[in-house]
Amino acid sequence: MNKFARTDTKLFYWLFNVTAKRNCRWVKLISKTGDGQLYLLLGVILWLFEPENGAIFLYTALLAYALELPLYLILKKYFKRQRPCDFFINFSSHINPSDKFSLPSGHTAAAFLMASLLANFYPSIAPLVYSWACFIGLSRVLLGVHYPSDIFAGALLGLTISSVSLSIM
Repeated sequence: MNKFARTDTKLFYWLFNVTAKRNCRWVKLISKTGDGQLYLLLGVILWLFEPENGAIFLYTALLAYALELPLYLILKKYFKRQRPCDFFINFSSHINPSDKFSLPSGHTAAAFLMASLLANFYPSIAPLVYSWACFIGLSRVLLGVHYPSDIFAGALLGLTISSVSLSIM
């Protein structure tokens, strides 16, 4: 585990140093698209204007987020992994995180959940939405609030919950 933690930390610093002394407006904007409001807006727009799959997409997404959110909160409280910005001495992130713990990344979980659902219902946009989800995950590291392994765990959580909700619906 020590080697894993060292590798995770080295990768974190390598990525974070890309933005360490720069204006991160564009990174913050990418991260902001993963805050959640966009997902609800997109679901409602599809429900209203896309008669073939819009309603089932919205219902599947609502089920998925109803499953993902409690599990995400349980995992955060169980692992209690300090964020890089709280753990490292003389380190400052570009944003203030919304909660105390970092594992898994909620932004990444939600982004990969949405990307997976969108790719399932609208396969032609799969490369676009998965790229967007990857950028959200990367933005969380570049902003200094998550380790790379938090991003991986968040992506895994989002993809798993998406699969579960698709199989239920």
